[in-house]
Amino acid sequence: MIFLEYLSLFISNFICKNIQKVFDMNLPKLLFLISLLILCFPEVDNAKSKSSIIAKNETVQKAGGGFIFTEGPAVAPDGRVYFTDQPNDRIHIWDEKKGISLFLEGTGRSNGMYFNAKGQLVTCADEHNQLAYFDENKKLVVIHEGYDGKHLNAPNDLWIAPDGGIYFSDPYYHRDWWTEGHKEIQDVRGVYFVSPDGKAVRVINDFETPNGLVGTPDGKVLYVADIQAGKTWKYEIQRDGSLANKTLFAPKGSDGMTIDNEGNVYLTSGKVWVYNPNGELIEEIVVPESPSNVCFGGKNRKTLFITARTGVYTLKMNVKGVD
Repeated sequence: MIFLEYLSLFISNFICKNIQKVFDMNLPKLLFLISLLILCFPEVDNAKSKSSIIAKNETVQKAGGGFIFTEGPAVAPDGRVYFTDQPNDRIHIWDEKKGISLFLEGTGRSNGMYFNAKGQLVTCADEHNQLAYFDENKKLVVIHEGYDGKHLNAPNDLWIAPDGGIYFSDPYYHRDWWTEGHKEIQDVRGVYFVSPDGKAVRVINDFETPNGLVGTPDGKVLYVADIQAGKTWKYEIQRDGSLANKTLFAPKGSDGMTIDNEGNVYLTSGKVWVYNPNGELIEEIVVPESPSNVCFGGKNRKTLFITARTGVYTLKMNVKGVD
């Protein structure tokens, strides 16, 4: 990268100081010079973009540990992050000033979570295969359960659109604590949309194992990961909540994901992989433990919060979250 920067500066200085000679060059020499510029400058720009989203001199910091498997980070309106320790059936809160505290034990085996416009914490509660929210008394209120007259497999992750519609993934992962009769029920591991008026439709039915998903703040684009196939797809959201124009976005699957104010998408698969809106990899964030999910938290939404197995981690950023 340094060599390319020096080379590009040399060529630029040569052109500025020898502009008449450049015009007098024969065509092959001129084309050669132009080719060098084309090859150099994109690399320099890419090098800058790969480091610009992380705050200067900042590294991943451990915010807490001692959990079994952390998941489902969701940022509240005040910037605090709620996350699950699913095997322990607990939800904890991370506060950038006060640290970590327990919110609730006995959560319906909450997995993925997201705050709605009313400030209610919506959850994928897979103990009884439900989509629900916690009321002011921390009691679960069911939003939706079942599809086509059958139980869901186990809601896993969700995203709430600007109009209040909810997209959620419904894969199947066997849990040791499930009763003996609990098994995969739906014949498709799908993605569903629950409209603001409560109607549920299956909007994706051709994935191996759908998992993480997130949409753009304007409600026009939805990103959905097929974790088993190792791919993330991009869809255009239609007025009725259906999806169109399926396009491969990244050659990575993801457990959970988030998006920043520049439209970059953060995937969790061994590392945190960051792709710009064009599907180009711009950053790889190494975490001490394999990450499971991610969101932006803190008062200014400029702290990347990462759930990763037995611990949770933070990283100061230059970009902001839009969750």
